[in-house]
Amino acid sequence: MFRAIFTLLFLSAGWCFAQSPTRLTTDLLEHTDRVFLDGYPANISLAELGTTVERYQLTEIRNPQPNLGWVVNSNRPNTLQTAYRILVATSPDLLAKDKPDLWDSGRTESDNSIAVPYNGKPLQPSTVYYWKVKTWDNHGAESPFSQVRSFITAATLDGETARYPQQVSDEYPVGIRSLGAGHSLIDFGKDAFGRLKLTLSSAKATDTVLIRLGEALKNGKIDPAPGGAVRYAVYRLPLSAGTHTYTVKIRPDKRNTDIKANVSGVKPILMPDYTGEVMPFRYCELENYHPALAAAQAVRQTVHYPFDETAAQFHSADTVLNRVWELCKYSVKATSFAGVYVDGDRERIPYEADAYINQLCHYAVDREYALARYSHEYLIEYATWPAEWILQSVLMAWTDYLYTGNPASLQRFYSDLKAKSLAGLKESNGLISSRTGKVTPELLDAIHFKGKSSDFRDIVDWPQSGILGLGKNEPGEADGFVFTDYNTVVNAYHYEALRLISRIAGVLGRADEQAYYAKEAQRVKAQINRLLLDPEKGYYNDGIGTNHSSLHASMFPAAFGIVPSENRKQLSDFLHTRGLACSVYGSQFLLDAIYNLDDAGYGLQLLTSTAERSWYNMIRAGSTISMEAWDNKYKPNQDWNHVWGAAAGNIIPRKLMGIEPLTPGFGKICIKPQPAALRHAEIKTPSIRGEILVSFDNLPGERFTLQVEIPANATAEVWLPKLSAKYKLTVDNVAVKGTVDGNFVKVDTGSGKHRLVIEKMSADAQTKDKARRPPNNGNQGQTPDSKSAAFRFVAQYTQQKDRKELPTIKAALQASKKYRLAFWQSGGAIDLSESRDTRWKELERRIVLSQYLLAVNEAGSLPPQESGLFNNGWNGKFHLNPTKATLEISKIIIIMRLRNLLQRRRLQNRTSFLPN
Repeated sequence: MFRAIFTLLFLSAGWCFAQSPTRLTTDLLEHTDRVFLDGYPANISLAELGTTVERYQLTEIRNPQPNLGWVVNSNRPNTLQTAYRILVATSPDLLAKDKPDLWDSGRTESDNSIAVPYNGKPLQPSTVYYWKVKTWDNHGAESPFSQVRSFITAATLDGETARYPQQVSDEYPVGIRSLGAGHSLIDFGKDAFGRLKLTLSSAKATDTVLIRLGEALKNGKIDPAPGGAVRYAVYRLPLSAGTHTYTVKIRPDKRNTDIKANVSGVKPILMPDYTGEVMPFRYCELENYHPALAAAQAVRQTVHYPFDETAAQFHSADTVLNRVWELCKYSVKATSFAGVYVDGDRERIPYEADAYINQLCHYAVDREYALARYSHEYLIEYATWPAEWILQSVLMAWTDYLYTGNPASLQRFYSDLKAKSLAGLKESNGLISSRTGKVTPELLDAIHFKGKSSDFRDIVDWPQSGILGLGKNEPGEADGFVFTDYNTVVNAYHYEALRLISRIAGVLGRADEQAYYAKEAQRVKAQINRLLLDPEKGYYNDGIGTNHSSLHASMFPAAFGIVPSENRKQLSDFLHTRGLACSVYGSQFLLDAIYNLDDAGYGLQLLTSTAERSWYNMIRAGSTISMEAWDNKYKPNQDWNHVWGAAAGNIIPRKLMGIEPLTPGFGKICIKPQPAALRHAEIKTPSIRGEILVSFDNLPGERFTLQVEIPANATAEVWLPKLSAKYKLTVDNVAVKGTVDGNFVKVDTGSGKHRLVIEKMSADAQTKDKARRPPNNGNQGQTPDSKSAAFRFVAQYTQQKDRKELPTIKAALQASKKYRLAFWQSGGAIDLSESRDTRWKELERRIVLSQYLLAVNEAGSLPPQESGLFNNGWNGKFHLNPTKATLEISKIIIIMRLRNLLQRRRLQNRTSFLPN
């Protein structure tokens, strides 16, 4: 044999297909050019505003130096932006000529694609502007310019966060049922805030229809006394002769529209004129209306913040988990009706605790960040009474930056955030207290609390025993927490606030303050563990001076990373003994704690529970929006539309699927799924850089397969469960070792699609694997580095000459493209969607995948080494492992390979799971 060494030069730009940037944002808002007419999205542009006579609403940018962002796109993996060029002009014609009159950034070397401050000529009030952007990447590709995006400035450029107007959507019934002669029940399928519009007919002008609206049913009719703050209302509608369309005007409720301030001095949020007053209802009864009623005659004019239903999707092998996800996702949309995060319908007041959970859930289901920022900044000025709520403003500020990568809000409110760490309540023992005389007018003014000092106190959880309809012998939701002068919960929050203030100071370049707050945080952590951690029990007491240990006293330190490593097991065991002995608000931090302790099995148990204290119980009770409490008996005045009950909606993507920003703005993404016994799950979740897709197939303790898709201009740190001391890990069919971190193995990936497989290996299997693996001389099994100009490899040739002419690359690509198209348009599959077995979707996927792999491995003139279901790498060769199931499936495929056996659309849906 002859041996030769070759060097191939990779001219990167020649192999790239550059794509334009998309999803352009101005101050976090993508649709700044959208105009609404009385809440309905309209077809007019910003330039046409002077031609409309209707009442319109629009998004006005209030920042004199707005931040511009975009999504980088590439068809190549491991893509990073290296430069950009932004053009801003006063007309689209100037941009068409690439001659802007306001700003040409020129080619700017930067990877920033999420928050580039405008740096051109001063923007003027009430003016329409146009901009576009192009990028360069690490493969040497220069993109075309993006499409042009426009925005309009406000009359006053005061720097406040802009947001969209509230949107109105017409929704029709999913069912109409007769309750007797002239009596019908209309079901809109889900609860929502809105008004009712009816098209009714009458032969005379003396008919009057009785209308009932409500959220709950009882004995097949709307419940007239549903209890708590669950809504029910009755209206009378006189009809005119003929057919007419009527609007049912919703009466304001004094509970949520009285401008008299509450205990915090905060007024309720009122609805804008263009939407009118709304109420939450799912059902409508019409009484004394005898003609046949069609669905088109009843319209619910639903009010909500603009929402992209397609931005996030989740599906798993657990049907309860799927329903919990849908409940929480819909809750975000439904409760956005006020245009700011409010606590629900009973009060319609923003509270920090509600807003923090709302923020996390909103990020999980839509690529929308402005409403969260607006709500957070509103609460900085209009603070509410609990001490822990004040501290959550710091958590919201950091979360905003972590998800957006945009530091503008941190810079603007840094002084306020420092005050809201409540360092002014610190005592000589290093802990804070709201009961030792330090709640002064000066402190309350610094945190913008407008109520009385006597009303400012710790809350722990809500409600507590003996209030809001709970008797003195009923425990409330604080698990019997014993309040003392120095409480564990508020000090755990204080530690977290100090830790985050330190990080915020670092972002803002305040090195001295960064070091100071980091030191203070560590001091508080040490004091919590010295004064409040019971060394014998291994978990925390409620406060100094009591031996009582509630769930809350341990779950908050665990959620914030305070627990010493040697106490993690004891504390985790204690959490198991308490169950969900907290409110729906507390469940956010309980589940954060559980997953932070790597106790995924218990986390999944709580998420999928069907007990009375569970998310499923909300569904069972009849609500389609998350409730304020697990059940009416735990909070007798609760409402059925409280997004602080939707914590599972962010725990599923953040903890179970493990998707969180590792660096601000998702520059590096952490993907750390903790599936426990869940066999399969897949999710699409939005980020500021683009969609993130994750799916896994899990054979607990044996094999875990993870598929991820990372947006361009981002990287990922991927964590997989360490199944045993000896494991085999492959990334895109290449064996790697990874880095062991506790019970996980982690690897780094770039953008694009990646498949990671980790499986348990016995000692014998490991020996055999080493034996069949060829020696590694440093050159085999390598792939070109995207930053390298050359790639070196070794080739060996036989002396016998192959008389066949090899096809050119162009010919091979054309043949492949032609065959691939013919294959997927002429094949067939098996439709198993009617199966009751939850694994039907995975089996369908494997059947179609088997067809594809058989075709790929039969591309040559000789049959493949092996045939079967799964495609693996062996000595660098693609092959298939034979199984009995594979042979059976192969027989079925041969029978099924008839043209158009299934509709092409059905087959294409299945191909979305296949590799390129």
